[in-house]
Amino acid sequence: MFRKWVFPALFMLAALPVRASVVDIDNEQLARLLAAGVPVVDIRTGTEWRETGIVPGSHLFTFFDENGRSDPAAWLRKVQGVAKPEQAVILLCRSGNRTRVVSQLLSARAGYRTVYNVGSGIVAWARDGRPMAPAPPCPAGSMC
Repeated sequence: MFRKWVFPALFMLAALPVRASVVDIDNEQLARLLAAGVPVVDIRTGTEWRETGIVPGSHLFTFFDENGRSDPAAWLRKVQGVAKPEQAVILLCRSGNRTRVVSQLLSARAGYRTVYNVGSGIVAWARDGRPMAPAPPCPAGSMC
């Protein structure tokens, strides 16, 4: 799958300096932040969204495609459309590993003050019986 390309990219992103607050959160905290209106950005791929479903109301912006490629600038433009750097944002992936690194990108390179990383990802959310929705179809020409 795409993992052979993901790890070198993750390693490079992990070297970024931290400028703002990146906070690991659990499902209880995610539920509270969702209720407060903090946007959730699900960075998984379209295949992953269709396999598990999504957190209702999430913004589906793939960071790494199935081949491990990414376009951080294009992805960041999408995120900026739902949350500006002075606003909090929640990042979600399968298990919290990809978002842990991508959180640093938002914090260090884009100046986001508060980035929440769902530390156990969608897997734990689903396992706990939390609300899920089916993934919408992937728009033509999008990276999902």
